[in-house]
Amino acid sequence: MNPPTQTSAPEPDEAEVILLNKPLTWTSFDAVNKLKHGAKIKKIGHAGTLDPLATGLLIVCTGKMTKQIDGIQAQQKEYTGTLVLGKTTPSVDLESDFDGEYPTQHITQALMNEAVDKLTGHVVQLPPIYSAVKINGKRAYDLARQGKDVEVKPRTVQVYEFEIDTEQFPEIGFRIVCSKGTYIRSMVRDFGELLQSGAYMASLCRTRIGDYKLEDAWEITDFVAHKRTQKGLD
Repeated sequence: MNPPTQTSAPEPDEAEVILLNKPLTWTSFDAVNKLKHGAKIKKIGHAGTLDPLATGLLIVCTGKMTKQIDGIQAQQKEYTGTLVLGKTTPSVDLESDFDGEYPTQHITQALMNEAVDKLTGHVVQLPPIYSAVKINGKRAYDLARQGKDVEVKPRTVQVYEFEIDTEQFPEIGFRIVCSKGTYIRSMVRDFGELLQSGAYMASLCRTRIGDYKLEDAWEITDFVAHKRTQKGLD
């Protein structure tokens, strides 16, 4: 009788920390899935979710580096973007339709500077109902999209820097450096309310996590092509 054929164990994934530039409308899961199937990576995860309507730095870990995800997620983050005063949406961005219109004529530079000061430092904020916060094991955004009542709990976060550019008022450019768990849409909502008006987020880009920078990130399709060539898949 012939001995059983020996089959070699599959090679483990290379342990990497990969910086990606997440495109607009992609979910973080879409990005991970593209690498998993396109580049044939088995063990993979991402460090910090980005909303579909946000772009910018998404960090993906593979192989043994997936053990570093919690540590990467805990690092300081930097965002840039734009908000628009005078209108609101339930999701605080353009995922949902406008549900309110508010005056902006009374808003001065001094009022905006005061609001910025109040939203800098240790800040208690309520996550948006359209968020990845879990409520009884379900994501808040899933419940919100089903039209169900969503009750989220406040949390304390740290906002290290909050800068605004008011030249295009009522569109306001911003740059925010903050701790893990900070919701930029909550800051936008609260900024509008502090001005006795309303606001929604028109754009958002994550530019940094710790020492990892967007300028060093791969475009997803370029990285997949690079990996496929490296592995001899094409």
